[in-house]
Amino acid sequence: MLKSFPLLSVVALLAVAPFVLEAPAAQESAKAQAKAAAQTQDKAKALYKRDCELCHNANGDGKTDLAKSLGASMADWTQPKTLANMSDQVLFDIIRKGKGTMPAEDAGRAKDDEVHALIQYIRSLATSAPATPDTPATPDTPAAPATAPGSGK
Repeated sequence: MLKSFPLLSVVALLAVAPFVLEAPAAQESAKAQAKAAAQTQDKAKALYKRDCELCHNANGDGKTDLAKSLGASMADWTQPKTLANMSDQVLFDIIRKGKGTMPAEDAGRAKDDEVHALIQYIRSLATSAPATPDTPATPDTPAAPATAPGSGK
């Protein structure tokens, strides 16, 4: 029986080893994916700053002096409903081909994957914008004064 113990130990160790070694590899893979996603987001933000911010504003509300001087009415991307009914493909086509006074984004300035990341960045402007109410706040109506118990009123 003692002679089979070392053999069983080796078999057990070999059976468990792949799982033990897999965990750090999975963690490294997750870290690498998170780093790549952050870099992609940074590139999209830089592309927005370089090619979009001048007219669409840093926060995406479209309220810039240049837009006004061009007579362009920019969509307010800080409002979620603005882009809610526009697919990524529609946005991609607008960016690539231009629309109205907006020039096209040439493929030499931004690759397709960068434009797709830019679209996600533009969509994130609505979620990162401070919430603004759609209707003005109404003052609270004062509550009726409480009556004392046993006062009969």
